[in-house]
Amino acid sequence: MSEIRGKARHRRRKTALAVGVPLALTAAGVTAYGSLPGTQSHASAATAAAPAWATATADGFASVNALGQNGTYGGRDGQTVTVKTLADLEKYATAAEPYVIVVAATINMNPVGKEIKVRSDKTIVGAGTSGHIVGGGFFLGSGVHNVIIRNLTIRDAYQGIWNDKDHDFDAVQMDGAHHVWIDHNDLRHMADGLIDVRKDSTYVTVSWNKLSQDNKAFGIGWTENVVTDITIHHNWIRETEQRNPSTDNAAHAHLYNNFLEDVADTDIKSSYGNYSRGATKMVLENSYFQGVNNPVIKDSSATIAQKGNTFVGTSGRNESGGTAFDPKTYYAYTLDKTADVPALLKSGAGPRSSIGTTATASTKAATATTLTVAKDGSGQYSTVQAAVNAVPAGNSSRVVISVKPGTYRELVKVPSNKPHVTIQGSGASRKDTVIVYNNASGTPKPDGSGTYGTGGSATVAVEADDFQARNLTVSNDFDEASHQDIANQAVALRTAADKVFLDGIIVSGDQDTLLVDTAAKDKLGRVYMTNSYVIGNVDFIFGRATTVIDKSVITLKKRWNGTSAGYVTAPSTAADRKGILIANSTVNGDVSAASFYLGRPWHAGGDTTLDPQTTVRNTSLSAAIKSTPWTDMSGFSWKDDRFAEYKNTGAGSGSASGDRPQLTDSQATGQEVADWLGGWTPTAS
Repeated sequence: MSEIRGKARHRRRKTALAVGVPLALTAAGVTAYGSLPGTQSHASAATAAAPAWATATADGFASVNALGQNGTYGGRDGQTVTVKTLADLEKYATAAEPYVIVVAATINMNPVGKEIKVRSDKTIVGAGTSGHIVGGGFFLGSGVHNVIIRNLTIRDAYQGIWNDKDHDFDAVQMDGAHHVWIDHNDLRHMADGLIDVRKDSTYVTVSWNKLSQDNKAFGIGWTENVVTDITIHHNWIRETEQRNPSTDNAAHAHLYNNFLEDVADTDIKSSYGNYSRGATKMVLENSYFQGVNNPVIKDSSATIAQKGNTFVGTSGRNESGGTAFDPKTYYAYTLDKTADVPALLKSGAGPRSSIGTTATASTKAATATTLTVAKDGSGQYSTVQAAVNAVPAGNSSRVVISVKPGTYRELVKVPSNKPHVTIQGSGASRKDTVIVYNNASGTPKPDGSGTYGTGGSATVAVEADDFQARNLTVSNDFDEASHQDIANQAVALRTAADKVFLDGIIVSGDQDTLLVDTAAKDKLGRVYMTNSYVIGNVDFIFGRATTVIDKSVITLKKRWNGTSAGYVTAPSTAADRKGILIANSTVNGDVSAASFYLGRPWHAGGDTTLDPQTTVRNTSLSAAIKSTPWTDMSGFSWKDDRFAEYKNTGAGSGSASGDRPQLTDSQATGQEVADWLGGWTPTAS
């Protein structure tokens, strides 16, 4: 948008999502544009295409972008192989390349107690309920990352000694691993623990598993360092004596919707349930404890925040206290009702004959067709637009356009009749795959029919619903310094659709970088951006869409002439819609102090019926933000529209005043991410 807002200029905007880094990333010292693990594509070998669930990604802490790994998706972009022997299982699990390994038989470990040393970028998943690992399990060593273990039965390494000190035979053991998802497994009757998360392993999610018939169910810690972040949800833990789990020195342990059951009249008696040890900070929500002795205990140095738990027939210690944390600072999640947990887990935990049948978003993945793009001719198409053109009009299922590393200088448009498209970079980093062009609003069209206009200048234009983009950069590199003679609004990404999910991307430009629009003024358009970066200087997140920028980084940059001045947002929201929400993010950049506004109201075309809205909450603001962060635009006062903050931090934050409205706690409860998304839960597919 033009900085000088003449009425003729009012013709764009869509609130872009500035991709922010979760606090967990900041703590880990990740300051550069985070990278994704290698996702190289392989030709199909001796097996069929990957099954639907092979593209599923983790939730909870395993979904967080940290340590150079953007979430946990295993080997989804590698070759899919089906194994029925120990030799083949070990061959592919220990390979350097990514693989989806389908276990379609009972595999006996030899010798008993063998733990296969899994390498990074692997999905190991049972075929229906036929995948059994007997007499051993899996080991994930230091630095191993991006591993998914799903839908398996791992059992029977038991050596006849209940509290076995001589045989360290676990179902899954990790020592210094990160980004691991253990989901929908049946783990039982091992010689030592069922799951051990040890030695600074972190960004782990354990979900929808059955853990039973063992002395030690689930141990976490064994280190003096307080670094482990772990999510444990929807697990059925029964007939286990201890470590249910035992959580030692975990920085953040989030336990919810678990069912701990000490079955009456059996030989196995629980000594304790959930245990918070050392310096652990634990949040324990909506879990159900039945017949458990000492159901919740903690050390004097540890913390437990209990919410909504149910205890039936329990006895002994049930403790809480201390300051914990808010899991929603790191990821979104939905609690099931505590009363429903026993029935839900009895029917839904453990391996499934069809992994997609459990009624939870985290276990669903749509069948996807994959089209590959490579500049060097090794893919099906050499340009991104050619792949988009190949998507059939009116397609009803997901089409993934996998783009190999390279710089693609082209314009890309996803038309409205091609929904359910994902454009995904397959490189190790979101910087490896770049789609870039240099049109601006005033750039003449080649056919002589005028100029592009702001919306028409977009490098990538998305007009189709249910669009997703991940692990790539979208840029507009229009040279303002050389073209001060024409209108210089230059959009990198324009969305004009509903349910647009932008995950782990960079959107880079100067003025008008990210335009979040809707198909029409009366149409709903929702955009959710997470774990991403938005870079620009003037109104660079703008438009009328209902937009959330969550856990992302908004990077402020200087103008073409080296000066520092600008505006982050320019919402053009309809009166009955929600506008732009920036939450749990970071606003920073190499610009002068007190030189940028958070936003101003864009009444497109002078439309007085609009009610622009920007809310910035729970976000770190650098000193670049002015102490009076909102300003007027084209004769419209920001005070007549909807601009507010809530619990921001950093040098650029400030206390409430007439020039700096702050939401009350009560008002803030109605301006959460979920309120913006209105029943839509963005899910990677």
